[in-house]
Amino acid sequence: MVRSRTCALLLVLVLAGNHPATQPAPLDDSVPGVLLSRQLVESRGLRVGEVIRLSPDAAGRNARPFRLDGVYEPTPDPMRFARPRLEARLHLPDLIQLTADPVDPAASDAITSINVRLEDPSGAETFARDLAARLPGIVARPTTAPDERTGTFVVIERFHLAIAIVTVTGSAVFLLALMVMLVDERRATVGILRLIGFTRGRILLQIFAEGAVIALSGAVGGILFAYLTQGFFNRFFQWRYDTALVFLRITPEVVWQSLLLALPLGIAASLIASWTLLRQQLLGLLRR
Repeated sequence: MVRSRTCALLLVLVLAGNHPATQPAPLDDSVPGVLLSRQLVESRGLRVGEVIRLSPDAAGRNARPFRLDGVYEPTPDPMRFARPRLEARLHLPDLIQLTADPVDPAASDAITSINVRLEDPSGAETFARDLAARLPGIVARPTTAPDERTGTFVVIERFHLAIAIVTVTGSAVFLLALMVMLVDERRATVGILRLIGFTRGRILLQIFAEGAVIALSGAVGGILFAYLTQGFFNRFFQWRYDTALVFLRITPEVVWQSLLLALPLGIAASLIASWTLLRQQLLGLLRR
């Protein structure tokens, strides 16, 4: 696929300010069609079938008429969700004609990039190196290679991972402190169980089961709360930024990660807090 230079120059079109925004629809098909983003249509109060004038210049110079054939929802972009998507989609010949440079007649025939699809995508790296070696000055790179956008998200992901580790570690310490206080309040109960013949292993097994139930209940409760409220959060931020971007999604991977973190931490906190108590002498438990 060959991409014209003008495609790269014109990404967002504006309604020409020096001409009427709409006109009666023509009876023939001499006016080329165009698609506008939902945000642009709503901001200007346009309707499908109307004729509008588009210009590559913000001042409205060299505007040309286009017929609004439809409305589309822009692809959600996390890098641009805070900016209004005032965009238009044109056929390539119409785009070239609209943005043609009268000073340079050959500008519309220039090519800045060519997309090549390989039968074997795994050989993209080799093909790029071979092409760059055969044609000096040509920059060839696979489209799947990491770029500035993906690099930004990698940094954000690592930052979130660091915050998550600190949060989970602090929560585990806080949970351990709570379990120590809870076990200390049950000192007399543990002493009575020891008096009637319960061994340390049996009491520890009971505490293990209790900690597992508490940890599982807490994890399931947190997952259900997140699952039930994700729609509210998504609708609020989609309304706030006028985008279709999904900000929060509870996936099976998230559920399993939550369970794998919550269960071991809850059980470990229960066992550590109880073991310090079970190591004491029986009279110490009964405070005699």
